[in-house]
Amino acid sequence: MHSINKSGRHEGFIRVRGAAEHNLKHVDLDIPRDALVVFTGVSGSGKSSLAFGTLYAEAQRRYLESVAPYARRLIQQAGTPQVESIEGLPPAVGLQQQRGVPQERSTVGSLTTVSNVLRMLYARAGDYPEGQGVLYAEDFSPNTPQGACPECQGLGRIYDADESSMVPDPSLSIRQRAIASWPGAWHGQNLRDILISLGYDVDRPWRDLPRKDRDWILFTDERPSVPVYPGLSHEEIQEAIASGRRPDYMGNYMGARRLLLQTYASADDAGRRRRLEPYLRVRPCPLCGGKRLKPEALSVKFAGFDIAELFRMPAAALKKTLEDAVASAPEARGGRDNEKNLVARRLVGDVTGRLERLTDIGIGHLSLDRSAPTLSSGELQRLRLATQLISKLFGVVYVLDEPSAGLHPADGEALLDALAALRDAGNSVFVVEHNLDVMRQAEWLVDIGPEAGDRGGRVLYSGPPEGLGEIGESVTKDYLFGRGAERLRERRQPEDWLTLSGVTFNNLNGLDAAFPLGCLTAVTGVSGSGKSSLVSHVLPQLLAPHLGALPEEPEEEAEGDEPSAIAGAVGGGAETLRRLVRIDQKPIGRTPRSNLATYTGFFDHVRRLFASTPLARERGYAAGRFSFNVAAGRCPVCEGQGFVQVELMFLSSLYVPCAECGGARYNAKTLEVTWEGLNIADVLALTVEDAAAFFAGQPSIARPLSVLLDLGLGYLKLGQPATELSGGESQRIKLASELQRTQRGRTLYILDEPTNGLHPIDADRLLRHLDALTKAGHTVVMVEHDMRIAAQADWIVDLGPGAAGEGGRIVASGTPEEVASVPDSRSAEYLARWLPGDGRPQPY
Repeated sequence: MHSINKSGRHEGFIRVRGAAEHNLKHVDLDIPRDALVVFTGVSGSGKSSLAFGTLYAEAQRRYLESVAPYARRLIQQAGTPQVESIEGLPPAVGLQQQRGVPQERSTVGSLTTVSNVLRMLYARAGDYPEGQGVLYAEDFSPNTPQGACPECQGLGRIYDADESSMVPDPSLSIRQRAIASWPGAWHGQNLRDILISLGYDVDRPWRDLPRKDRDWILFTDERPSVPVYPGLSHEEIQEAIASGRRPDYMGNYMGARRLLLQTYASADDAGRRRRLEPYLRVRPCPLCGGKRLKPEALSVKFAGFDIAELFRMPAAALKKTLEDAVASAPEARGGRDNEKNLVARRLVGDVTGRLERLTDIGIGHLSLDRSAPTLSSGELQRLRLATQLISKLFGVVYVLDEPSAGLHPADGEALLDALAALRDAGNSVFVVEHNLDVMRQAEWLVDIGPEAGDRGGRVLYSGPPEGLGEIGESVTKDYLFGRGAERLRERRQPEDWLTLSGVTFNNLNGLDAAFPLGCLTAVTGVSGSGKSSLVSHVLPQLLAPHLGALPEEPEEEAEGDEPSAIAGAVGGGAETLRRLVRIDQKPIGRTPRSNLATYTGFFDHVRRLFASTPLARERGYAAGRFSFNVAAGRCPVCEGQGFVQVELMFLSSLYVPCAECGGARYNAKTLEVTWEGLNIADVLALTVEDAAAFFAGQPSIARPLSVLLDLGLGYLKLGQPATELSGGESQRIKLASELQRTQRGRTLYILDEPTNGLHPIDADRLLRHLDALTKAGHTVVMVEHDMRIAAQADWIVDLGPGAAGEGGRIVASGTPEEVASVPDSRSAEYLARWLPGDGRPQPY
């Protein structure tokens, strides 16, 4: 493990007094500047409230005071923290865990600005075909009119539709929605009524309609406008027209193919496009071959590659390609060639320096054309970290949110080098982190706790890491110093095997794999080795025919924008599985109206409980009255949101509690109904822990609350908006929702890095529940980077040995002891640290 130099000498301290943000209990704290400081504690203890909600927010607020008022509106502000004073605080840069980025067209190349430099390289130093004019940098961008392929407008794909894609079941009539690509609701009915006015038979099976009728309905470019009389037959419509009866309206018809392509092109969100894609035929653009650029740009080469081919290379491979090209370039004797060589060396030096930063922090497997929304939150944060390393700022505080998330321990050493580089450049590096290796390398450790929510919010320790061992209240110290390799669960024998053969997808090529049924399997390997491709994509897709339905696909592809089609076969005990459940870290809802109470379903029981009270029955209130999404019960001013937006002319908009309901979300009449002394808004304000005690006598409510409590979520409020939950919290809420259900048949549970964002003690709690699932006969397959947890699995499938093209193979497969003994496995040495005994294979 890399060791960060700990000199113990600090030029100054940041002095915090009276910090009371969220659950912080008027914290007083001195933290050294120009040092690597790690903030740790159990999930919900208050570490993020201190690092981000207080230190970063105050630094940003002070900076914004120097910005012109009209400019402040353009900057997303963190708010004014609850703190009495902070002295010695430098400007701050915050790198938080986020899912995706605002711009869908953002890529690894654009975020690191490498794309711009490469385009300049091709424009100024590329090898042009004889007789072709010189191009400009923008001619090499598919996102500009100058560079985009004229055939596909820079998309790289051609979208079309045919009869079989738009009409999947020709035995249906138009009235029975034979044209499945048509929109639903009124719009679809309108199109049907227009066809009736035009004289087409909408009740005859589609396959029995004349070919010329089918072709016109689907492919016509005509745009007829006809009178519409809903509910009348064609003959009755003709009579109505002849008698001079006014139509309900005039309807304009558009061919089904044209309507589908136009709707898809104008769709402003990914979800809507995904719903339309089953009706489309997609193929690579015949002109650019999927490379998105015009032919003139693709004809320019550097190092024998066109620019699209370079953009598709992993960053590590691209770096070597460019370095080799410059090193092997012949010496120019002057003139134009000499100028090209000088430009190439200068620009390649700039690009390789940036690419080296990506490789150093464990994301060298990413290609430049990889879309930012497809990156994991950990990859995206490390990408931002790389841009900061490139920018070479001095004298700022970097506040990072779990930069080790989603990172294999082998890549963690490079991350520590990157953090040390930021510090050595004259900056302070503050890290919110659960990773034990990062804690050990810190120069200063701040442990918050002792527990979560109201039972946390105190600084238990602040000082060099070795001093934490003396703090009795600290849960962290047990893992940092006390607990070593110990068995947390009994090893289970496989009941049967689920086998995959010939798997091809992304960087998986002809892969064969086996997973034991009735067991807990951890899939390990460096970032980009193909773990998510195998677990989150291949397994659900290949199991779909056996399960009868395909689980909802992840919104983001794990390995790239346009993954290859999944090929392979599934066998073994696949027929014994009845369900597949994917539990990921995506939000449980996209609006503040969704929360853990509504997601897990127990709020339905709470509302029925309130509807059963004497006052509610007297007034005729049904359970729906107690939903803040129903007009009858919610506050009419804020419409159940609890806050209103106030526009300030020269400042950013302000959100304040609703003056009508005081943030309660309900109207006054609804709030008059109480159960055991609390109204419905009071219940939503309870923490999970308090609610579990309050509803102890109501099994349908107490059961899901007890699961949430045991998963370490007792500090969350029932009404806490889904938008405020972390990925780890969302995943545990999903798991709790699943665990409270009555299990139906053998289930395969798929989890992608379930311990991300979890303190070791919370990871142990999660492990207990996963173990309970296997004891009940279910199968759990999880992607995991925490080798302490992977060592507890019954079976390990280790992918690698490297990332992208250097990965996609099973390096080792077996018990943790067996995998730990494989020399080619990059997981082996880290796994061996957490195995009991001498690390030799042990029997079950």
